[in-house]
Amino acid sequence: MTDFSRTSVVGVDFELTARYSEPNPVELDASGLICSAKDSISHQLVAIKKLTRPFGSAMLAKQALREVKLSRYLQHENVIGLVDVFISPKEDLYIVTDLMWTNLQRLIAKGRIENDFAKYFLYQILRGLKYVHSAGIIHRDLKPSSILINENCDLRIADFGHARLRNHQMTGYVSTRYYRAPEIMLTWQEYSEKVDIWSTGCIFAEMLRGTPLFPATTHADQFTLFVNLLGNPESRIVDMIKNKHTRAFVQSLPRCKGEPLSKTFPDLDKDAMGILEQMLEFDVEKRSSARDALPHPYLAPYHDPTDEPVVKIPFDWRFDNAEVSIDAWKAAV
Repeated sequence: MTDFSRTSVVGVDFELTARYSEPNPVELDASGLICSAKDSISHQLVAIKKLTRPFGSAMLAKQALREVKLSRYLQHENVIGLVDVFISPKEDLYIVTDLMWTNLQRLIAKGRIENDFAKYFLYQILRGLKYVHSAGIIHRDLKPSSILINENCDLRIADFGHARLRNHQMTGYVSTRYYRAPEIMLTWQEYSEKVDIWSTGCIFAEMLRGTPLFPATTHADQFTLFVNLLGNPESRIVDMIKNKHTRAFVQSLPRCKGEPLSKTFPDLDKDAMGILEQMLEFDVEKRSSARDALPHPYLAPYHDPTDEPVVKIPFDWRFDNAEVSIDAWKAAV
């Protein structure tokens, strides 16, 4: 039987195996407490996230398994890597990953990010998304806090607990509102990996502004902000809205041509403006993919088609449709 030691970290009980020692708090968020700790095998510092009572329901247990399986499957320099996973005697789940010292949310809170750094971060996000999307995986909840960064400015995408397979029947209210793509609000259950590109555009804009681009407090306010900046969506897009009440709301909005992004970003060069416009497109067919965005002139200093890999074996999503007991989910984890 595995030996566990118990300690309190900022008032939170942590039960660790003998492999890990000297836990120190890194971040406390909605999903749980994240600590750094010494790994006696690698002799490196790692990050340990505690998920409290992840087996309280079948839905939570499936979400925990999804995050563990995806973290194990996705092996890429710009995606957070799984080191270890264990369940404590109290049946809390601990996920051990590479340690990244900060995230974009914290960096942006200190002020606007300089263009050269924003460019490098954007490149790494798109490079990671190209890989993730090639597996048919949609992150669905990209936001600055899920973009982790270390002291060398290396970037990794994290928090895959809400990820889904493309064309899976999906709920609309997943991604954090500020970064939620319009098609999620308009169609609710039919969207593609392009929702991650919209979120990336919002994150890129926030890096350059220092504040969110669409800081709405309600669903309706969010879409109104979209229209104020980008203009009304084309009638073809409005006609695709399945919910009649949503369609009526969109049709009721005053006619607006939007405003040039140059007004919102007066200091942005034309290449940066161009890639931002490609990511913030109402029309999904016109919105850039990660693969197509990487060769953009704005990212020329970093783009290397020989070093932007895709997955070799598709991810097996069959478990996600299973209806089994909580004990079975826990055993799978």
